[in-house]
Amino acid sequence: MYGLMMDRPLLISSILDFAERFHSATEVISREVDGSIHRTTWGGIARRARQLANALAALGVRAGDRVATIAWNNHRHLELYFAVSGMGAILHTINPRLSPEQLRYVVHHAEDTVLVFDSTFTKLAALAASFGVVKHFVALSEHAAASAEPGLAGALDYDTIVQAASADYEWPTFDERTASSLCYTSGTSGDPKGVLYSHRSTVLHCYAVAQADTLGLSARDVTLPVVPMFHVNAWGVPYAIASVGGKLVLPGPGLDGKSLLELIEHEQVSCLLGVPTVWMNLLGHLHAVGKRLTTVQKITIGGSACPPSMIEALEKEHGARVIHAWGMTETSPVGTVNMLLPKHALLDDAAQLAIKAKQGRPVFGIELRLIDEDGEVLPHDGQRSGHLQVRGPWVASAYFRREDAHDPAFTDGWFDTGDIATIDPDSYMQITDRAKDVIKSGGEWISSIDLENAAMSFPGVAQAAAIGVAHDKWQERPLLLVVPAPGKTLALEALRQHLETKLVKWWMPDAIEIIEALPLGATGKVLKRELRKRFASYQLPQ
Repeated sequence: MYGLMMDRPLLISSILDFAERFHSATEVISREVDGSIHRTTWGGIARRARQLANALAALGVRAGDRVATIAWNNHRHLELYFAVSGMGAILHTINPRLSPEQLRYVVHHAEDTVLVFDSTFTKLAALAASFGVVKHFVALSEHAAASAEPGLAGALDYDTIVQAASADYEWPTFDERTASSLCYTSGTSGDPKGVLYSHRSTVLHCYAVAQADTLGLSARDVTLPVVPMFHVNAWGVPYAIASVGGKLVLPGPGLDGKSLLELIEHEQVSCLLGVPTVWMNLLGHLHAVGKRLTTVQKITIGGSACPPSMIEALEKEHGARVIHAWGMTETSPVGTVNMLLPKHALLDDAAQLAIKAKQGRPVFGIELRLIDEDGEVLPHDGQRSGHLQVRGPWVASAYFRREDAHDPAFTDGWFDTGDIATIDPDSYMQITDRAKDVIKSGGEWISSIDLENAAMSFPGVAQAAAIGVAHDKWQERPLLLVVPAPGKTLALEALRQHLETKLVKWWMPDAIEIIEALPLGATGKVLKRELRKRFASYQLPQ
């Protein structure tokens, strides 16, 4: 027997309809490429999205076609988020930090028919034009400059085609399992892998991230997502904020500490989201100008492990509650979020910080498990570490156009994340390493993340990375690479003595090297593979 409930499909267009109907006057602010501030509302975004859908239809875009974007976090990109998916086409957000070879691959693999780009990325758009796949190029701003670039003479002006189109458009109704957007993984070996999201998965993820014990988004928030809209749908924040009718502030290309602080102060931002490197830069700027965050209530940090020292600085010095979260492209991306349980309220600061440093507990809809090298499921005792696997309604079941039944990443209905983790009896998950980054010494695993966090708790260390270096006896031993904070001189012996108080003896790095900078990938993560290549012939001291 079935229930007697209305069967309404979960579609992205319904999120925008809600925002327009019940929060039409709520502001959407964005910094433009030229540095100016653009102000509109959810009502304005909805109207322009309908115009854009008509304009794209006039260009021949049909259901299932891929529309690519190379753009910053701004109001035009937001319009594309809703218009492309709402009309039944697929939004393909391209990471502008891809190499030319990777750009060629994803454009060909996705078979993009239209490419929309910010003027900052005109040369990338011109490179894509040389591939001969895309039929139409649309410049989001500075159209004249873009058209002057070889290969883009026929580029269209975004505002012109939108303003010329009618706002009379009715969003079509279709199966909620229809594909909505496409994002390719970055930082992996081999070709990027396409993750194809559906309307159903996106709306369910939207519900999940807005919950009080997840990201806790509401109409009372002023939210600034620094996480790029070209990466994992900006963690689903554009959809989630629209679904609660909150004020949205988009930073454009201004991701430095000074630019972010200006927006935070002027717009009275209460909620921030981004990767650790962003907050490291903001903290550095705040310290340099002698200011503190006065309006920010919560900061969600994900993308890579957040050092406990950063959590402590943001909470104690700036009064913001840090939400440590984990996810990946294949999980839409939110999988776990760190919220303390009621029983933790009486713990001292150090004990609470130890819990907050973990990646958190699964949100409703997500299941986690650990397996060992033999595929055996491990207990959640907080001690045994294993390969982290995940499943849920917004987790990928296969890669786009790589639906291989024998893909080792997808086995037995689970997705293997490539992470090594522990899960404690309270279900707090903690990433101890990437499977490819774990340091294997004498048959035991050493967590590079724990080494790095210990190093970054030492005054004067801005960044740290630990990699395994070949060793005749132990197979691998850790080499610690540290970047000094600006204007600081590091005393290596003092750093080593500090590490001895934080680490067990056999985890101590065999060598420490000071370097100017760490190589960062497209999403702000440290590229360990580049470091391993650079230090492949490094000779550890005997």
